[in-house]
Amino acid sequence: MTEIDWEALDPLATKIAHEIAAKWTIVEPDDVKQEIMLHAVQEKHIIAGYQGNEEILRKIFYTAGRRYAAKERAYLDLMDDQYHYTPDEVRGVMRSFVYTDAEVSAQIGKKDDLTRCIITDNILSARLDAEKSIRRLNRDYQEAILRLFVYGTSPENENDRKRGYRAIDALTAEMNRGIRTGR
Repeated sequence: MTEIDWEALDPLATKIAHEIAAKWTIVEPDDVKQEIMLHAVQEKHIIAGYQGNEEILRKIFYTAGRRYAAKERAYLDLMDDQYHYTPDEVRGVMRSFVYTDAEVSAQIGKKDDLTRCIITDNILSARLDAEKSIRRLNRDYQEAILRLFVYGTSPENENDRKRGYRAIDALTAEMNRGIRTGR
């Protein structure tokens, strides 16, 4: 088995930890780096084979760091009891903007049962979050969301459909960021 040069891996782990911490504000770079290096130690039989291949090591380290950040976010969501929107829910909320007040009222609580509570209970607050967050998106994404999900027009082509879904993903991230940071 090849011996691993841990000092050579340290700068790469540090760099990736800072990248992940910049994207996932709930984690600290030092914690991410520690998790990356722990993963490297646990998988040293694999890491040893890719010692000189920075591209593969970068992917391995990035995956380990991102997995840690996602686990921390899930834990934080559980502990702070904040709601976390999904893209599917945001699409439904955007489609609700064409409903009258009476139609929105009829939706509340409609799809709930004893095992789950879905966005219909929070449709009014979700609409407010969406209305506030969509203003922070670029004009292209705003237009795509309005055209495809609010007005319900068909996408012109596959690229247009993908752009609409990327816009919804951006809106979802913005809505969740607003919840987390209070912006």
